[in-house]
Amino acid sequence: MEKILENKKIMLGNEAIARGAWEAGVKVSSAYPGTPSTEVSENLVKYEGVYSEWAPNEKVATEVAIGASLSGVRSMTMMKMVGLNVAADPLFTMGYIGVNGGMVLVVADDPGIYSSQNEQDTRMIGRAAMVPVVEPSDSEEARVFTKKAYELSEKYDTPVILRTTTRLAHSQGLVNLEDRVEPADKVYERNIAKNVMMPGNAIKRHVFVEQRLKQMAEDACTLDINKVEYKDTKIGVITSGIPYQYVKEVLPEASVLKLGLVHPLPKSLIKEFAEKVDRLIIVEELEPVIEEQVRAMGIECDGKNIFTVQGEYSANMLREKVLGEKVEVAQPAEAPARPPILCPGCPHRATYSVLKKLKIHAAGDIGCYTLGAVNPLGVVDTTVCMGSSISTLHGMEKAKGKEYVKNWVAVIGDSTFLHTGVNSLMNMVYNKATGTVIILDNSTTGMTGHQDHPATGKTLSGEEANVVLLDELCKALGVKNVTVADPFDIKKFEEIVKTEVAKDEVSVIIAQSPCALLKSYTPAGKCFEIPEKCKKCGMCLKAGCPAITKKEDGTIAIDQTLCNGCGLCMSNCPFDAIGLKKRGE
Repeated sequence: MEKILENKKIMLGNEAIARGAWEAGVKVSSAYPGTPSTEVSENLVKYEGVYSEWAPNEKVATEVAIGASLSGVRSMTMMKMVGLNVAADPLFTMGYIGVNGGMVLVVADDPGIYSSQNEQDTRMIGRAAMVPVVEPSDSEEARVFTKKAYELSEKYDTPVILRTTTRLAHSQGLVNLEDRVEPADKVYERNIAKNVMMPGNAIKRHVFVEQRLKQMAEDACTLDINKVEYKDTKIGVITSGIPYQYVKEVLPEASVLKLGLVHPLPKSLIKEFAEKVDRLIIVEELEPVIEEQVRAMGIECDGKNIFTVQGEYSANMLREKVLGEKVEVAQPAEAPARPPILCPGCPHRATYSVLKKLKIHAAGDIGCYTLGAVNPLGVVDTTVCMGSSISTLHGMEKAKGKEYVKNWVAVIGDSTFLHTGVNSLMNMVYNKATGTVIILDNSTTGMTGHQDHPATGKTLSGEEANVVLLDELCKALGVKNVTVADPFDIKKFEEIVKTEVAKDEVSVIIAQSPCALLKSYTPAGKCFEIPEKCKKCGMCLKAGCPAITKKEDGTIAIDQTLCNGCGLCMSNCPFDAIGLKKRGE
């Protein structure tokens, strides 16, 4: 019994994917952090025999994995679903080229939009790229299917997408641990017709891709990760991924066709299954990817006519939609509203306080600082995708003129700037734009859990690395006006903003102050209120720091368990009614 327990471990889905990659003999991994995929890389780097890195963005990461695959080793890249949009360029062409060593892209979808700007379905991207998609339904399958994905990759000469979701990535399950099996490196052979996608070669490879998918669809009918569970044939369910768990809970006696390979679909197996059940139901989160193909086969089924295309599914949803049961859900206890807000001591709050005072709008980007859109700060007006803030500002200037953008800035984080903001800034300079870009440099990739990037001086494995100097990089792009400033020096920062937005050319302000949650960050101390000086003006409350509350008598109270002494409230108080007790005093 002890030996059996030694070979089992409870793991997050992301942990299990990393374990499966290691067991499969993966040698190279490159990724950009993106919730809910981040922990795959953070776990994979712990294993010996695998080189793992953070790349500046998903396109670069995918190309690194491509290079490793072409050289003859098994490689992996990981990203969230919107990251696949960034990686789509190399992916679509790699679908034509194929692989040498196996290559897997782990892509995490986010049904319910817990940490994303949209709710896209990776299976649709896989179909468009003509790349197979594998989808596990629990942590053990996450490990097993990862290994299977490499087998499929090398057998059919194709990159493979391993699709996961937030629920799978961050839920735990019992995983069987197996040894690493490291296949011999594939021999690299120069093959221009296969690896150089100029038009004449691409036309021929397109024919290969179509044949490959047709063969995979036929072989999928006997593939072990596609399983048929025949029970009561009154109801038959076709499903995959996490929704399989809901189906088994609510319809334990129903017949189920559980798909592990969700693209291409096993058409013959689906037709055979459909013929044996009285009512066919397709249970899939997000888009009707399986359903539309089943209907195209001429098979009647229920799907999105009874289910939603939005958000996560649940067992209760199936009970209501399939069984007609009205489930009584206990009402949660009422709690005070807690809107999303920047952390105490966050340097972005200081930047936004200045922008709000000056009544300046901000074109926003993807990161913690997106919270500058909500009250009480309320200065961020747009958020589209990584790196878009700078290009959005540029578009505004070209549409409305120089004077218009003097009431606007673009805000972007240090990691996001290196992700895709660099090209946007280059475009502004090249096209003789006017506008001010504020790089919110908090020395980390904050939103996804404090990962390093090229400007932090550390790699994924924690090794010292060359540091990209953001100010020097901006100057190298041709920006003449580059200023590095501490946003907590409110008066000076305000003057800098006024000066830069008034200019008729591109300027960059690097608001440089570390994230208050970094382990290396040392709080200044604790702020404290001085009630006898308080005039109840509320100026200290305008920045929205959660450490400050208003008492019944109108004076304020500072929660010492939350405050880290950033001093923003002191700067905003015109009556010196807030003091600072420094560390050690």
